[in-house]
Amino acid sequence: MVVAAVACAWAWQLQMELQQADTRMADYAGRIGDLEARLSDTDEGMTQNAAAQAVKLRELDSEVRKLWDNVWKKSKARLEKLEASSASHGKSIQSMQASLSDVESGFESAAADIAKLKSVAGDLSRLMASARANQAEVERVADALNRVDLELAKLAKRVQGNEEWVGSINAFRRQINASLTDLQASVRALQAAP
Repeated sequence: MVVAAVACAWAWQLQMELQQADTRMADYAGRIGDLEARLSDTDEGMTQNAAAQAVKLRELDSEVRKLWDNVWKKSKARLEKLEASSASHGKSIQSMQASLSDVESGFESAAADIAKLKSVAGDLSRLMASARANQAEVERVADALNRVDLELAKLAKRVQGNEEWVGSINAFRRQINASLTDLQASVRALQAAP
């Protein structure tokens, strides 16, 4: 979704640049029209010699070339800048998507561990009920409980490790969110630029 938003923002910015270029082209077309009007005025005065008309034609041709060169240079520079910016943002987005995929897989692993812990907790409850019901097997149940206690200690360590890991994931997620916010601010700044 972020990729789509950035792509839309980039497309909008390119559209704005195109509209600005169209406006400049219309201005240049007006100037060219003025130059053509000047040229037509020279046709009215047929008394001027061919050398003066050739000078005016060269002058007009030079002006037209200058105008087109100016438009091309400005448009090319802006287009290159936008393409470079787009490529940079695309790489940043791909990197963030890869990081988010890693975080999501970490959450799935944590959910699987929690399901295992719930299953072990259910087994422990059943063992405790069986120990109370069968007084003759107290010794055996006590040994089983010792084994279960060791397992619980291991699981507690795993839970603690998972909690630390989840805390690390949350910190990373906040960092990703901050990066996305910065990226959105950059996109807005690019959109707001004239």
